[in-house]
Amino acid sequence: MPRRRRAGRRAPGVLAVAAGLLAAFLSAGPASATPDPGELLPGGDFPRSSSPATGREPAPGEIPGQDQVVHSGNIKPLTNIPSSFPDAVNSDLAFQGRYAYAGNYNGFTIYDIADPKAPKTVSTVLCPGGQNDVSVHGDLLFLSTDSSRSDDSCNSVSQPATEKSSWEGIKIFDIKDKKHPRYIKSVETACGSHTHSLVPSGPDIYVYVASYSPNEAFPDCRPPHDGISVIKVPRKAPTRAAVVAFPVLFPDGGNPGAPANPGVSKTTGCHDITVLPSKKLAAGACMGDGILFDIADPERPRVIDRVQDNVNFAFWHSATFNQRADKVVFTDELGGGGGATCNEATGPNRGADGIYDITGRGDQRKLVFRSYFKIPRHQADTENCVAHNGSLVPALGRDIMVQAWYQGGVSVWDFTDSTRPKEIGYFERGPLAPGSLSIGGSWSAYYYNGHIYSNDIAKGLDVLRIDDWRTESAKWVRLDRLNVQTQPEYR
Repeated sequence: MPRRRRAGRRAPGVLAVAAGLLAAFLSAGPASATPDPGELLPGGDFPRSSSPATGREPAPGEIPGQDQVVHSGNIKPLTNIPSSFPDAVNSDLAFQGRYAYAGNYNGFTIYDIADPKAPKTVSTVLCPGGQNDVSVHGDLLFLSTDSSRSDDSCNSVSQPATEKSSWEGIKIFDIKDKKHPRYIKSVETACGSHTHSLVPSGPDIYVYVASYSPNEAFPDCRPPHDGISVIKVPRKAPTRAAVVAFPVLFPDGGNPGAPANPGVSKTTGCHDITVLPSKKLAAGACMGDGILFDIADPERPRVIDRVQDNVNFAFWHSATFNQRADKVVFTDELGGGGGATCNEATGPNRGADGIYDITGRGDQRKLVFRSYFKIPRHQADTENCVAHNGSLVPALGRDIMVQAWYQGGVSVWDFTDSTRPKEIGYFERGPLAPGSLSIGGSWSAYYYNGHIYSNDIAKGLDVLRIDDWRTESAKWVRLDRLNVQTQPEYR
């Protein structure tokens, strides 16, 4: 979600840290059995299921009750593990082998997911600093800090960003001993690190650090902030990690935003970058712009194409390639994740995904818009809901994605036909607080080795299973690591 700049930003409690995040959970209806449990039924409805502990099932189009669990018939909730940090926001996820790594504004947790029905907490590391998005590679864990800290230690305290001594950037941990991770190195970066992406390259790991500048008020992050920080990490000597480049992606300054483009964010950096090392490509979601660039030389990424949507996209948030790398899904985090945007008033094209085909070859490749996708179930006006983090479900011959929508829950949707995307499954809870807008829901929902893992802001780790003929082939795909921003080549 976009950063909340800055002075005194991100207090440790959930409400203070992410006030304005989300709270949206979808409607459901009576359970039914069909040969294809994920297909829309006549009238546009799903076969549904509901937690028996929550009373009657909501009628079609009705908002579920407070915290009521509802889901399509092809999704089975397996378990929920409450957060190790019950008073702070859960953020991104990464996976390696039998372990899941869950970020949180107060640190991170390592789970043993060898048995997806019964994950076990291996260790919890207290190291405050929003958003604490996490990636792993070998024995190294990378943590993003994008909140003004008094220093680079895990004992730092929040302070106004107007202080020249404020620290923000990347922290590196040695996780060889999963029970006792060791903090070994920090690298300060311009404007901090909102998110980051790993680019393995021979003996080194490059880290693309995405961050953005809100205005002139903060001495460590003044516009123009028109590029990304590139950190080089020697695998055998990670404590020598250092910034080696700051490639400019927007020499013309990027999208000017309002008032030239009302309702659109001015581009002063990137929110998220997804790299596809197998194709030497990357896609950047950069506030008012979406970009496609070549990363054949990881220290010198080159922009190939750039697109804007000044009608329906307010904030370009994240990007996902399909398996053939001939499509990119960009998300629009309308309202920064803090608004109730999954409703009739907002409509189906705002706060949605934009699906783009990649046409042409080499430097002549272009991003061509095809359609929007948004969850088809309206949410309550007390539920924050908008497109957020997701990943591919590696189904053979199909383009299918699982995606978090904050309190809109978890959606599984098919964009094989990029002009006609459709939801094929979902999981959600009813509103956290039906009487007022509050914060919660799925921050990240990713498919890893046969299961869907969702890091819920307030509820902790959810594990789901999807049983659907369209995704059955994905169960044969096994990865030894998944950092969603470093997209693997599925085989």
